[in-house]
Amino acid sequence: MKEALSVLCLALLVSVSEAAVTKPGIGEFLGCLRSWPSPESPITDDIFTADNTTTFLSSYLAYTKNTRFASPNYQTLMAIVTAKNLSHIQATVVCAKSNGVQIRIRSGGHDYEGLSYISSVPFVILDLFNLRSITVDVPSKQAWVQAGATLGELYTKISEAGETLAFPAGVCSTVGAGGHISGGGYGNLMRKYGLTVDHVVDALIVDVNGKLLNRSTMGEDLFWAIRGGGGGSFGVILSWKINLVDVPEILTVFRVNKTLEQGGIDVLYKWQLVSSKLPESLYVKAMSQVANGTRSGERTIAVLFYAQFLGGANELVSIMNQSLPELGLKSQDCLEMSWLNSTLFWEDLPVGTPTSILLDRPSKPEKFFKSKSDYVKKPIPKEGIEKLWNGMLKINNNIVYMHWNPYGGVMDTIPATATPFPHREGNLFKIQYYTAWFDANATKGSLDMMKELYEVAEPYVSSNPREAFLNYRDIDIGSNPSGETTVDEAEIYGSKYFVGNLKRLMEVKAKYDPENFFKNEQSIPPARVKQ
Repeated sequence: MKEALSVLCLALLVSVSEAAVTKPGIGEFLGCLRSWPSPESPITDDIFTADNTTTFLSSYLAYTKNTRFASPNYQTLMAIVTAKNLSHIQATVVCAKSNGVQIRIRSGGHDYEGLSYISSVPFVILDLFNLRSITVDVPSKQAWVQAGATLGELYTKISEAGETLAFPAGVCSTVGAGGHISGGGYGNLMRKYGLTVDHVVDALIVDVNGKLLNRSTMGEDLFWAIRGGGGGSFGVILSWKINLVDVPEILTVFRVNKTLEQGGIDVLYKWQLVSSKLPESLYVKAMSQVANGTRSGERTIAVLFYAQFLGGANELVSIMNQSLPELGLKSQDCLEMSWLNSTLFWEDLPVGTPTSILLDRPSKPEKFFKSKSDYVKKPIPKEGIEKLWNGMLKINNNIVYMHWNPYGGVMDTIPATATPFPHREGNLFKIQYYTAWFDANATKGSLDMMKELYEVAEPYVSSNPREAFLNYRDIDIGSNPSGETTVDEAEIYGSKYFVGNLKRLMEVKAKYDPENFFKNEQSIPPARVKQ
């Protein structure tokens, strides 16, 4: 795999010499940037253009997580600005707007469709990975986290300040806080504490005029919109103020595998009936994955059940054996550990792995992948599960799985309109479909087969609209061209991401960005704009 990536990087470097294209407005934009007063540090050291092929490419690749987008478009990508302070952000916004240049805002690079770092029109990447300050106030149980900090950095900082404090966010440690929180990020504390956005109490955002706003100066309508509506449609999120939550010193996790021969389909069907009704301190996720069969070359489905319980192993075993005895959970399946160590468990890292690994930041994309999402409101019958599994088995030679993430608990008590994230009461679980591959030649076939799997699931999931999760960005459900955002098209994908909250989001957009400067292929348009 490393050899393949080396060849890819070499090919990209060669292609730069063929892309000596004069981009519209680049001289004016760069001149504006370089003349911008920056008392903290000059911005010139943080501007990367294709004139320096090595640093430009390495800067682009460092926070590009999907190899599908590992080749920058040298015809349209004018520069990468790796902002180190507020003035760098303000300069990029003002200079881009005044010169008709689109910006894409990247905080961690996990955007599944690369919309935070690709465009078909002249654009600039505003990369926030340098903005990673985190301050934790234990007495108030609050923290400020900058957009470029990763979840691994945030979890480490929280744990260092207080071992019984946590934040209900995702399980991937390299995700940037900016995009994760603004899209309504979730994790294994969701049933107890809800989503990231349910614990945001303030934010700093740079608006379309380059002005820094906090909650009191931005107003409650904009503050509502950025907590689940995606910050990239409204401005540049600099940092979030979050409430932390309580966890015990020791919690319990388990991972149990069930093959088809062990009755995996029966256990998974029963899981649907009970997982959303378990105590809110218990989160049990089911993952169906393609695995090797007993005979050489044979492929089959295995079901992994992952759990986290805010309590001890004996109590957990008692609950599971009463609610889901088909799983056959035993005490030896359970591991008791601290909350910080549990974050390593959810990343499938071996017991004993140093928690310092949470601070690692990968330097280049590792694989091609595609993900999609669905919400399930009624149990999927066994024949439906079998059809889904057969659809997974058709995706040859790939890593393929479905995560079924349970709802219920506190998620049933928070109104759908509390934040732009609408997927609350009435859901049994959320599905994430995922496939990954390492050969570029397999890309078209993999994408086509994922669409087929998505079609197989249609009778068993939400409808009118068929709901989708913003942070599992999926361009297949509707998109606009890079340079425009029409209401008609936005209503197609927007109704799936935001359901009944889309209209209010568009009204907020019209108030704070009426000329639609902040946009991408799936952004929110101003309500009054019809093209």
